[in-house]
Amino acid sequence: MNRTEQVILTNMCMVYDDNGNVLVQNRVSSFWSGVTFPGGHVERGESFTDAVIREVLEETGLTVKDLQLCGIKDWSNEDGTRYIVLCYKTNRFEGELCSSDEGEVWWVPLDELPKMELAEDMDSMLQLFCNDSISEMFFLKEAETWISVLK
Repeated sequence: MNRTEQVILTNMCMVYDDNGNVLVQNRVSSFWSGVTFPGGHVERGESFTDAVIREVLEETGLTVKDLQLCGIKDWSNEDGTRYIVLCYKTNRFEGELCSSDEGEVWWVPLDELPKMELAEDMDSMLQLFCNDSISEMFFLKEAETWISVLK
């Protein structure tokens, strides 16, 4: 049995402050738009931690540190590739906040986030970021419908 598969590795980071605010981004992508947390692809040969630090810096102007891996979002595409999102959070950052081509960034109270126009499945992802008893958000396809399962 072959246990290897093609994988696309990405990351996302919930940056939060001591006042109950989280850093959000209004993504302008036609593929996945709406309010979400910053993140992006892991480059070949790059460590997962270095990738999320780079992506947050590129998209927000902030340098994050002391990252905590808080969960994984994953699914298998129809072409057989596996898509994995490594989810991190931190309240340790420095720098000056600035938006990028990926979308506008700003601080919002965490409890206000569910009322916003979120990117698809971001409402479920909040559970992954905020609930220490959940470590994975797995998508499976039943018939023509994707179903998310929190584990």
